[in-house]
Amino acid sequence: MEIFKRNMFDEISRYLDTNDIVVLHGARQVGKTSLLNYIRSYLHEKGKTTFYIDLEDSRLTAILDAGADEFIRYLREEGAYPKGEPKAAVFVFIDEIQYLVNPSSFLKIVADHHKELKLLVSGSSSFSMKNKFKDSLVGRTVNFELFPLSFDEFLTFKSYHHDKDALYDIDITEKRREELRVLYQEYVLYGGYPKIVLEPSVERKERYLQQIVDTYIRKDIKDLANIKEVDKFNKLVEVLASQSGNLLSVTELSNTCALAKQTVEHYLFILEQTYVIRLVKPYHKNIRSELFKTPKIFFYDSGLMQMLWLKQLQKEVLGNVFETAVFSDLVKYYGKESVCYWRTTDKKEIDFILKRKASVLPIEAKLNFAQFDATALNYFQEHYRPDTCLAVALNGIASKPEHRYPWNLAGIAQ
Repeated sequence: MEIFKRNMFDEISRYLDTNDIVVLHGARQVGKTSLLNYIRSYLHEKGKTTFYIDLEDSRLTAILDAGADEFIRYLREEGAYPKGEPKAAVFVFIDEIQYLVNPSSFLKIVADHHKELKLLVSGSSSFSMKNKFKDSLVGRTVNFELFPLSFDEFLTFKSYHHDKDALYDIDITEKRREELRVLYQEYVLYGGYPKIVLEPSVERKERYLQQIVDTYIRKDIKDLANIKEVDKFNKLVEVLASQSGNLLSVTELSNTCALAKQTVEHYLFILEQTYVIRLVKPYHKNIRSELFKTPKIFFYDSGLMQMLWLKQLQKEVLGNVFETAVFSDLVKYYGKESVCYWRTTDKKEIDFILKRKASVLPIEAKLNFAQFDATALNYFQEHYRPDTCLAVALNGIASKPEHRYPWNLAGIAQ
Protein backbone atom coordinates (compact mmCIF):
# COMPACT_ATOMS: atom_id res chain seq x y z
CA MET A 1 0.00 0.00 0.00
CA GLU A 2 1.36 3.41 -1.00
CA ILE A 3 2.26 5.74 1.85
CA PHE A 4 1.80 9.37 0.81
CA LYS A 5 4.07 12.14 1.96
CA ARG A 6 2.49 14.64 4.35
CA ASN A 7 3.51 18.30 4.44
CA MET A 8 4.62 17.91 8.04
CA PHE A 9 7.40 15.52 7.02
CA ASP A 10 9.51 18.45 5.81
CA GLU A 11 9.24 20.10 9.23
CA ILE A 12 9.99 16.92 11.18
CA SER A 13 12.93 15.98 8.96
CA ARG A 14 14.83 19.01 10.27
CA TYR A 15 14.90 17.39 13.72
CA LEU A 16 15.95 13.86 12.80
CA ASP A 17 19.61 14.56 13.55
CA THR A 18 19.04 16.33 16.88
CA ASN A 19 18.78 14.96 20.41
CA ASP A 20 15.16 16.10 20.70
CA ILE A 21 12.36 13.63 21.28
CA VAL A 22 9.97 14.19 18.37
CA VAL A 23 6.37 14.16 19.66
CA LEU A 24 3.51 13.92 17.17
CA HIS A 25 0.04 14.88 18.43
CA GLY A 26 -3.26 14.40 16.61
CA ALA A 27 -6.69 12.79 16.61
CA ARG A 28 -7.21 9.15 15.69
CA GLN A 29 -7.30 8.35 11.97
CA VAL A 30 -5.55 11.56 10.85
CA GLY A 31 -2.53 9.59 9.66
CA LYS A 32 0.00 9.68 12.51
CA THR A 33 0.98 6.03 12.08
CA SER A 34 1.31 6.47 8.32
CA LEU A 35 3.51 9.52 8.83
CA LEU A 36 5.72 7.58 11.25
CA ASN A 37 5.98 4.78 8.69
CA TYR A 38 6.87 7.29 5.97
CA ILE A 39 9.67 8.67 8.16
CA ARG A 40 10.81 5.13 8.92
CA SER A 41 10.92 4.27 5.20
CA TYR A 42 12.88 7.47 4.53
CA LEU A 43 15.41 6.50 7.20
CA HIS A 44 15.71 2.95 5.82
CA GLU A 45 16.65 4.41 2.46
CA LYS A 46 19.38 6.34 4.26
CA GLY A 47 20.69 3.10 5.79
CA LYS A 48 19.52 3.94 9.31
CA THR A 49 18.44 1.39 11.92
CA THR A 50 14.80 1.74 13.02
CA PHE A 51 12.40 -0.07 15.34
CA TYR A 52 8.64 0.37 15.68
CA ILE A 53 6.51 -0.16 18.81
CA ASP A 54 2.70 0.05 18.81
CA LEU A 55 1.39 0.56 22.34
CA GLU A 56 -2.10 -0.53 21.36
CA ASP A 57 -0.51 -3.95 21.97
CA SER A 58 -0.92 -4.26 25.75
CA ARG A 59 2.05 -6.64 25.96
CA LEU A 60 4.36 -3.91 24.70
CA THR A 61 2.76 -1.36 26.99
CA ALA A 62 3.56 -3.64 29.95
CA ILE A 63 7.21 -3.90 28.89
CA LEU A 64 7.68 -0.13 28.64
CA ASP A 65 5.76 0.47 31.87
CA ALA A 66 8.26 -1.85 33.56
CA GLY A 67 10.93 0.77 32.96
CA ALA A 68 13.78 1.81 30.69
CA ASP A 69 15.98 -1.20 31.54
CA GLU A 70 13.26 -3.64 30.52
CA PHE A 71 12.71 -1.63 27.35
CA ILE A 72 16.40 -1.78 26.40
CA ARG A 73 16.47 -5.51 27.13
CA TYR A 74 13.48 -5.98 24.83
CA LEU A 75 15.15 -3.98 22.04
CA ARG A 76 18.28 -6.14 22.27
CA GLU A 77 16.27 -9.37 22.23
CA GLU A 78 14.34 -8.22 19.18
CA GLY A 79 17.53 -7.30 17.33
CA ALA A 80 16.86 -3.58 17.22
CA TYR A 81 20.50 -2.95 18.12
CA PRO A 82 23.19 -3.84 15.58
CA LYS A 83 25.97 -6.14 16.75
CA GLY A 84 27.67 -4.62 19.76
CA GLU A 85 26.98 -1.02 20.73
CA PRO A 86 25.64 1.07 17.85
CA LYS A 87 27.94 3.70 16.39
CA ALA A 88 25.02 5.55 14.79
CA ALA A 89 21.58 6.41 16.18
CA VAL A 90 18.88 3.76 16.43
CA PHE A 91 15.54 5.41 15.58
CA VAL A 92 12.75 4.08 17.83
CA PHE A 93 9.14 4.87 16.90
CA ILE A 94 6.58 4.57 19.71
CA ASP A 95 2.94 4.88 18.60
CA GLU A 96 0.19 5.92 21.09
CA ILE A 97 2.56 6.92 23.90
CA GLN A 98 -0.36 8.08 26.08
CA TYR A 99 -1.09 4.43 26.98
CA LEU A 100 1.94 4.37 29.30
CA VAL A 101 1.28 5.00 32.97
CA ASN A 102 4.14 7.52 33.19
CA PRO A 103 5.43 8.34 29.71
CA SER A 104 7.22 11.46 30.93
CA SER A 105 9.51 9.58 33.32
CA PHE A 106 10.11 6.79 30.79
CA LEU A 107 11.09 9.16 27.98
CA LYS A 108 13.31 11.27 30.26
CA ILE A 109 15.31 8.25 31.46
CA VAL A 110 15.73 6.86 27.94
CA ALA A 111 16.70 10.24 26.51
CA ASP A 112 19.18 10.98 29.30
CA HIS A 113 20.85 7.57 29.59
CA HIS A 114 20.60 6.09 26.10
CA LYS A 115 21.88 8.72 23.72
CA GLU A 116 22.16 6.05 21.03
CA LEU A 117 18.35 6.06 20.75
CA LYS A 118 16.46 8.70 18.79
CA LEU A 119 12.83 8.66 19.94
CA LEU A 120 9.85 9.59 17.77
CA VAL A 121 6.53 9.17 19.58
CA SER A 122 2.87 9.80 18.78
CA GLY A 123 -0.27 10.32 20.85
CA SER A 124 -3.97 10.76 20.10
CA SER A 125 -4.82 13.14 22.89
CA SER A 126 -3.15 16.38 23.81
CA PHE A 127 -5.25 16.30 26.99
CA SER A 128 -3.96 12.90 28.10
CA MET A 129 -0.38 13.68 27.13
CA LYS A 130 -0.36 17.05 28.87
CA ASN A 131 -1.66 15.39 32.03
CA LYS A 132 1.04 12.73 31.90
CA PHE A 133 3.95 14.76 30.49
CA LYS A 134 5.70 16.56 33.33
CA ASP A 135 8.09 19.51 33.47
CA SER A 136 10.99 17.05 33.43
CA LEU A 137 10.60 16.86 29.63
CA VAL A 138 10.95 20.60 29.10
CA GLY A 139 13.75 21.19 26.63
CA ARG A 140 13.85 17.54 25.57
CA THR A 141 10.90 17.44 23.14
CA VAL A 142 9.88 19.12 19.92
CA ASN A 143 6.13 18.94 19.29
CA PHE A 144 4.11 18.71 16.07
CA GLU A 145 0.33 18.63 15.56
CA LEU A 146 -1.09 16.58 12.69
CA PHE A 147 -4.58 17.36 11.38
CA PRO A 148 -6.71 15.78 8.64
CA LEU A 149 -5.45 16.44 5.13
CA SER A 150 -5.12 19.99 3.82
CA PHE A 151 -6.45 20.54 0.32
CA ASP A 152 -3.02 20.35 -1.32
CA GLU A 153 -2.44 17.03 0.49
CA PHE A 154 -5.92 15.94 -0.59
CA LEU A 155 -4.87 16.49 -4.22
CA THR A 156 -1.79 14.32 -3.67
CA PHE A 157 -3.91 11.53 -2.16
CA LYS A 158 -6.30 11.80 -5.11
CA SER A 159 -3.30 11.50 -7.50
CA TYR A 160 -4.30 14.81 -9.09
CA HIS A 161 -1.20 16.10 -10.83
CA HIS A 162 -0.76 19.82 -10.39
CA ASP A 163 1.95 22.38 -9.93
CA LYS A 164 2.11 24.96 -7.18
CA ASP A 165 1.08 27.73 -9.59
CA ALA A 166 -2.34 26.12 -9.91
CA LEU A 167 -2.83 26.49 -6.16
CA TYR A 168 -1.35 29.96 -5.77
CA ASP A 169 -2.63 31.73 -8.90
CA ILE A 170 -6.16 32.72 -9.84
CA ASP A 171 -5.18 33.12 -13.49
CA ILE A 172 -5.51 29.51 -14.66
CA THR A 173 -7.45 27.88 -17.47
CA GLU A 174 -11.20 27.48 -17.14
CA LYS A 175 -10.77 23.69 -17.43
CA ARG A 176 -8.25 23.59 -14.56
CA ARG A 177 -10.40 25.91 -12.46
CA GLU A 178 -13.45 23.67 -12.89
CA GLU A 179 -11.41 20.56 -12.01
CA LEU A 180 -10.19 22.19 -8.81
CA ARG A 181 -13.69 23.45 -7.98
CA VAL A 182 -15.13 19.93 -8.22
CA LEU A 183 -12.29 18.49 -6.14
CA TYR A 184 -12.61 21.19 -3.47
CA GLN A 185 -16.34 20.54 -3.28
CA GLU A 186 -15.58 16.86 -2.62
CA TYR A 187 -13.04 17.91 0.02
CA VAL A 188 -15.66 20.07 1.77
CA LEU A 189 -18.43 17.48 1.60
CA TYR A 190 -16.44 14.51 2.91
CA GLY A 191 -13.59 16.08 4.87
CA GLY A 192 -9.90 15.31 5.04
CA TYR A 193 -9.47 12.08 7.00
CA PRO A 194 -7.05 10.04 4.83
CA LYS A 195 -9.12 6.85 4.85
CA ILE A 196 -12.22 8.80 3.81
CA VAL A 197 -10.36 10.59 1.00
CA LEU A 198 -8.98 7.33 -0.41
CA GLU A 199 -12.34 5.52 -0.29
CA PRO A 200 -14.18 5.88 -3.65
CA SER A 201 -17.62 4.80 -2.36
CA VAL A 202 -19.70 7.55 -0.74
CA GLU A 203 -21.64 4.91 1.17
CA ARG A 204 -18.43 3.56 2.69
CA LYS A 205 -17.12 7.07 3.34
CA GLU A 206 -20.23 7.67 5.42
CA ARG A 207 -19.85 4.38 7.29
CA TYR A 208 -16.17 5.02 8.04
CA LEU A 209 -16.90 8.55 9.29
CA GLN A 210 -19.62 7.16 11.54
CA GLN A 211 -17.07 4.70 12.93
CA ILE A 212 -14.81 7.62 13.82
CA VAL A 213 -17.75 9.26 15.59
CA ASP A 214 -18.60 6.06 17.48
CA THR A 215 -15.08 4.99 18.44
CA TYR A 216 -13.14 8.22 18.87
CA ILE A 217 -15.71 10.79 20.00
CA ARG A 218 -18.29 8.63 21.77
CA LYS A 219 -15.95 6.05 23.27
CA ASP A 220 -12.30 7.09 23.46
CA ILE A 221 -12.96 10.69 24.52
CA LYS A 222 -15.72 9.60 26.90
CA ASP A 223 -13.39 7.11 28.58
CA LEU A 224 -10.44 9.51 28.57
CA ALA A 225 -12.35 12.28 30.33
CA ASN A 226 -14.34 9.88 32.53
CA ILE A 227 -17.59 11.38 31.25
CA LYS A 228 -20.61 10.15 33.21
CA GLU A 229 -23.48 11.95 31.47
CA VAL A 230 -22.89 10.24 28.14
CA ASP A 231 -26.20 11.13 26.46
CA LYS A 232 -25.84 14.79 27.37
CA PHE A 233 -22.22 14.81 26.18
CA ASN A 234 -23.27 13.29 22.85
CA LYS A 235 -26.04 15.87 22.49
CA LEU A 236 -23.56 18.66 23.22
CA VAL A 237 -21.23 17.46 20.45
CA GLU A 238 -24.14 17.31 17.98
CA VAL A 239 -25.30 20.82 18.91
CA LEU A 240 -21.74 22.13 18.54
CA ALA A 241 -21.53 20.55 15.07
CA SER A 242 -24.66 22.45 14.02
CA GLN A 243 -23.03 25.67 15.25
CA SER A 244 -19.60 25.39 13.63
CA GLY A 245 -18.64 28.91 12.58
CA ASN A 246 -20.95 30.56 15.14
CA LEU A 247 -20.28 32.50 18.31
CA LEU A 248 -20.05 30.29 21.37
CA SER A 249 -22.72 30.68 24.06
CA VAL A 250 -22.01 28.53 27.10
CA THR A 251 -25.31 29.59 28.66
CA GLU A 252 -27.28 28.49 25.59
CA LEU A 253 -25.41 25.17 25.46
CA SER A 254 -26.02 24.66 29.15
CA ASN A 255 -29.77 25.16 28.74
CA THR A 256 -30.05 23.11 25.54
CA CYS A 257 -28.14 20.11 26.89
CA ALA A 258 -29.29 20.35 30.53
CA LEU A 259 -25.70 20.58 31.74
CA ALA A 260 -24.13 22.89 34.31
CA LYS A 261 -22.08 25.71 32.76
CA GLN A 262 -18.95 24.40 34.46
CA THR A 263 -19.57 20.96 32.92
CA VAL A 264 -20.07 22.48 29.47
CA GLU A 265 -16.80 24.38 29.81
CA HIS A 266 -15.02 21.18 30.88
CA TYR A 267 -16.40 19.24 27.90
CA LEU A 268 -15.40 22.05 25.54
CA PHE A 269 -11.88 21.87 26.96
CA ILE A 270 -11.77 18.11 26.40
CA LEU A 271 -13.07 18.38 22.82
CA GLU A 272 -10.49 21.05 22.03
CA GLN A 273 -7.62 19.07 23.54
CA THR A 274 -8.63 15.97 21.57
CA TYR A 275 -8.60 17.83 18.22
CA VAL A 276 -12.34 17.75 17.55
CA ILE A 277 -13.03 21.48 17.85
CA ARG A 278 -11.21 24.78 18.09
CA LEU A 279 -12.38 27.84 20.01
CA VAL A 280 -11.27 30.74 17.81
CA LYS A 281 -10.55 33.96 19.66
CA PRO A 282 -11.48 37.43 18.41
CA TYR A 283 -8.71 39.61 17.03
CA HIS A 284 -8.10 42.92 18.72
CA LYS A 285 -5.35 45.48 18.65
CA ASN A 286 -6.97 48.87 19.00
CA ILE A 287 -10.52 50.09 19.80
CA ARG A 288 -10.95 47.10 22.12
CA SER A 289 -14.09 48.45 23.73
CA GLU A 290 -16.17 47.90 20.59
CA LEU A 291 -15.05 44.32 19.99
CA PHE A 292 -16.65 41.03 20.99
CA LYS A 293 -14.58 38.85 23.29
CA THR A 294 -16.67 35.70 22.82
CA PRO A 295 -14.88 32.91 20.91
CA LYS A 296 -16.26 31.17 17.84
CA ILE A 297 -16.59 27.40 17.62
CA PHE A 298 -15.13 25.52 14.64
CA PHE A 299 -14.71 21.84 13.86
CA TYR A 300 -11.42 20.74 12.36
CA ASP A 301 -13.08 18.44 9.81
CA SER A 302 -16.12 19.33 7.70
CA GLY A 303 -17.02 15.68 7.00
CA LEU A 304 -17.05 14.76 10.68
CA MET A 305 -19.00 17.93 11.46
CA GLN A 306 -21.77 16.96 9.00
CA MET A 307 -22.02 13.38 10.29
CA LEU A 308 -22.53 14.69 13.81
CA TRP A 309 -24.93 17.44 12.76
CA LEU A 310 -26.94 16.00 9.86
CA LYS A 311 -26.32 12.25 10.46
CA GLN A 312 -25.31 11.75 6.83
CA LEU A 313 -23.06 13.21 4.17
CA GLN A 314 -24.60 15.88 1.96
CA LYS A 315 -24.74 16.36 -1.82
CA GLU A 316 -24.52 20.15 -1.76
CA VAL A 317 -22.09 22.41 0.11
CA LEU A 318 -23.71 24.49 2.85
CA GLY A 319 -22.34 27.91 3.76
CA ASN A 320 -21.18 27.10 7.31
CA VAL A 321 -19.65 23.83 6.11
CA PHE A 322 -17.61 25.70 3.50
CA GLU A 323 -16.52 28.22 6.15
CA THR A 324 -15.46 25.32 8.39
CA ALA A 325 -13.36 23.85 5.57
CA VAL A 326 -11.69 27.24 4.96
CA PHE A 327 -10.92 27.54 8.68
CA SER A 328 -9.47 24.03 8.71
CA ASP A 329 -7.17 24.76 5.77
CA LEU A 330 -5.94 28.02 7.32
CA VAL A 331 -5.00 26.11 10.48
CA LYS A 332 -3.16 23.41 8.52
CA TYR A 333 -1.20 25.90 6.44
CA TYR A 334 -0.45 28.56 9.04
CA GLY A 335 -1.05 27.11 12.53
CA LYS A 336 -4.06 27.29 14.83
CA GLU A 337 -2.69 30.25 16.81
CA SER A 338 -2.57 32.33 13.61
CA VAL A 339 -6.34 32.25 12.97
CA CYS A 340 -8.75 34.69 14.67
CA TYR A 341 -12.03 36.37 13.72
CA TRP A 342 -13.23 39.95 14.10
CA ARG A 343 -16.62 41.39 15.08
CA THR A 344 -17.81 44.70 16.49
CA THR A 345 -20.74 45.32 18.80
CA ASP A 346 -22.70 46.78 15.87
CA LYS A 347 -22.19 43.43 14.08
CA LYS A 348 -19.55 44.31 11.53
CA GLU A 349 -17.82 40.97 11.14
CA ILE A 350 -14.94 39.38 9.23
CA ASP A 351 -14.79 35.59 9.15
CA PHE A 352 -11.03 35.21 9.66
CA ILE A 353 -8.06 37.34 10.58
CA LEU A 354 -4.83 35.58 9.67
CA LYS A 355 -2.00 36.85 11.85
CA ARG A 356 1.32 37.13 10.03
CA LYS A 357 4.75 38.24 11.24
CA ALA A 358 4.48 41.87 10.24
CA SER A 359 0.77 42.32 9.54
CA VAL A 360 -2.67 40.76 9.53
CA LEU A 361 -4.76 39.48 6.63
CA PRO A 362 -8.58 39.77 6.87
CA ILE A 363 -10.42 37.03 4.97
CA GLU A 364 -14.11 36.72 4.14
CA ALA A 365 -15.45 33.29 3.07
CA LYS A 366 -18.63 32.92 1.01
CA LEU A 367 -19.95 30.22 -1.30
CA ASN A 368 -20.12 32.64 -4.23
CA PHE A 369 -18.20 35.82 -5.01
CA ALA A 370 -21.56 37.49 -5.72
CA GLN A 371 -22.47 37.19 -2.00
CA PHE A 372 -19.71 39.50 -0.77
CA ASP A 373 -20.51 42.71 1.05
CA ALA A 374 -17.36 44.83 1.42
CA THR A 375 -18.67 46.95 4.33
CA ALA A 376 -16.79 45.14 7.13
CA LEU A 377 -13.60 44.76 5.08
CA ASN A 378 -13.59 48.47 4.22
CA TYR A 379 -14.11 49.40 7.87
CA PHE A 380 -11.30 47.08 8.95
CA GLN A 381 -8.95 48.50 6.31
CA GLU A 382 -9.68 52.03 7.44
CA HIS A 383 -8.96 51.30 11.12
CA TYR A 384 -6.22 48.63 10.97
CA ARG A 385 -4.44 49.39 7.69
CA PRO A 386 -3.71 45.79 6.58
CA ASP A 387 -1.62 45.36 3.44
CA THR A 388 -4.55 43.70 1.70
CA CYS A 389 -7.90 41.97 2.25
CA LEU A 390 -9.17 38.77 0.66
CA ALA A 391 -12.56 37.41 -0.36
CA VAL A 392 -12.55 33.61 -0.75
CA ALA A 393 -15.32 31.79 -2.63
CA LEU A 394 -15.91 28.42 -4.23
CA ASN A 395 -18.29 29.55 -6.98
CA GLY A 396 -18.29 32.41 -9.45
CA ILE A 397 -15.41 34.12 -11.21
CA ALA A 398 -12.60 35.87 -9.35
CA SER A 399 -12.91 39.25 -11.02
CA LYS A 400 -11.39 41.59 -8.44
CA PRO A 401 -7.83 41.85 -7.03
CA GLU A 402 -8.98 40.69 -3.58
CA HIS A 403 -10.77 37.59 -4.92
CA ARG A 404 -9.28 34.16 -4.27
CA TYR A 405 -10.47 30.60 -4.68
CA PRO A 406 -10.19 28.26 -1.66
CA TRP A 407 -7.38 26.29 -3.31
CA ASN A 408 -5.35 29.52 -3.29
CA LEU A 409 -5.21 29.44 0.54
CA ALA A 410 -1.91 27.54 0.48
CA GLY A 411 -0.18 30.57 -0.99
CA ILE A 412 -1.86 33.66 0.47
CA ALA A 413 0.85 34.28 3.08
CA GLN A 414 3.78 33.66 0.76
